[in-house]
Amino acid sequence: MSIDKLIHLHFLSLYVFVLIIFGIAIYIKLKNKKAPKKLSEEKYKSTLIDKMVDTTKEKSMFNIWPFVNELKSGRILSKKNDENQLIHKIYRDSNNNFEHILLSTEKENNFVVIVVNLTKNKIKGYFLVDTLKNYS
Repeated sequence: MSIDKLIHLHFLSLYVFVLIIFGIAIYIKLKNKKAPKKLSEEKYKSTLIDKMVDTTKEKSMFNIWPFVNELKSGRILSKKNDENQLIHKIYRDSNNNFEHILLSTEKENNFVVIVVNLTKNKIKGYFLVDTLKNYS
């Protein structure tokens, strides 16, 4: 075997090895990607202890858009939804501990509720609400 064929074979095997390593790294990164946290019904209802006040006109001061993008990439929210009409209502409890941001879905009377802990200034998670089933 000539030296140039050995060099060519060496670089080819090195190329295949690097592709395998990158493939494994991408697989591990995608596997460990965190999904948005879905709240249990019990945890969701624990945020409804105080009276909820409609604050839709005030708008939320909390940046929910990175979390909304996670919901879209997790296929919890449709990517077809117009972001200008995505927020249906915003409710805040009377003690300013929690904020519930209702996001419209493709199904009528179904909402994705993002629960924001205002005292910790972070998102607690989301909960799927069917208003006909839960509130009728």
